[in-house]
Amino acid sequence: MKNRVLFLINPISGIGKQKTVEQAVESEIAHDRIEVEIAYTEYAGHARELAQKAIDKFDVVVAVGGDGTVNEVGSALINTTTALAIIPTGSGNGLARYLDIPLKVNRAIQVINHMEIKKIDTLKVNDQVSLNVTGIGFDAHISHKFAKQKNRGPAGYVKLIALEYAKYKASVYRISIDGKTFELPAFMITFANSSQWGNNIHIAPQAKIDDGLIDVCIIKEFPFYDGPSLLISILDQSVDQRRYDVVTKAKDIIIESDNTLLGHLDGEPVELGKKAEIRIHPLSLRVIVPPADFRKNFLDPLMELKELLPPIPNMPHLPKSLRQGNKNNASE
Repeated sequence: MKNRVLFLINPISGIGKQKTVEQAVESEIAHDRIEVEIAYTEYAGHARELAQKAIDKFDVVVAVGGDGTVNEVGSALINTTTALAIIPTGSGNGLARYLDIPLKVNRAIQVINHMEIKKIDTLKVNDQVSLNVTGIGFDAHISHKFAKQKNRGPAGYVKLIALEYAKYKASVYRISIDGKTFELPAFMITFANSSQWGNNIHIAPQAKIDDGLIDVCIIKEFPFYDGPSLLISILDQSVDQRRYDVVTKAKDIIIESDNTLLGHLDGEPVELGKKAEIRIHPLSLRVIVPPADFRKNFLDPLMELKELLPPIPNMPHLPKSLRQGNKNNASE
């Protein structure tokens, strides 16, 4: 019997790669083993609705889009036998990158042919779901601002961060982590299921998506001049080593504030009221991932630069990811 696979395509997501999906499905999918249907989303929340209707009718629902589309589809499939697959066509693609899903459409479709399934944890944030990373504070502030901009590419995102950083003020939060409560001013609080926001920018370097724990990263209030240090630590995957940061693991977190908590779920802006409870739901989502011998296509700007560099062992000011050069230059 053939596996039934539904492709849900967000036609306006990210950088436009989704326009090639139908043609790539026709040429790359294993039609002898897989029966395909394709549908297009028409409005915010539509992917979630279509995914809910697909439960038990399809073996796999494919989210073709960015992190928001992946969140919509994945949140509908939690605790079901229908698996999530991802064709990453967004600008960040955080969960896809963490799971080693290729960024090229044809290669991502080839992953689906293998039907390799991995169970992952998910986060419940009040009554909403996060698959990858949720945040409160500066990153959420940027998410809300960015959602209103017409230019949604990486350059616009970086420019927005530079403009907003100078005037952003830390807020005071009451935080309970597995029953231990304290209060402090924080620049940003991140609840990580995987290690990265997207674009290989890692906020929780030690996070594992199937360990039944949330990595809580608290960036405490810090002097304005220390901003470059924070940026380098995120690029270098050493954010857990800064004196202004606290990284711990937990199952249940409560955040309270005197003001409305602006947050983001997998990059999508949300308002969480004055109290947010974040809980882990272990191994609650089935996801299609590349088999162990399937080498991903990973050509982001940082990796392309790394491809060109010889080993550079004695330049500690460089991000760790660039110091060693590239030890494996084999092409796909």
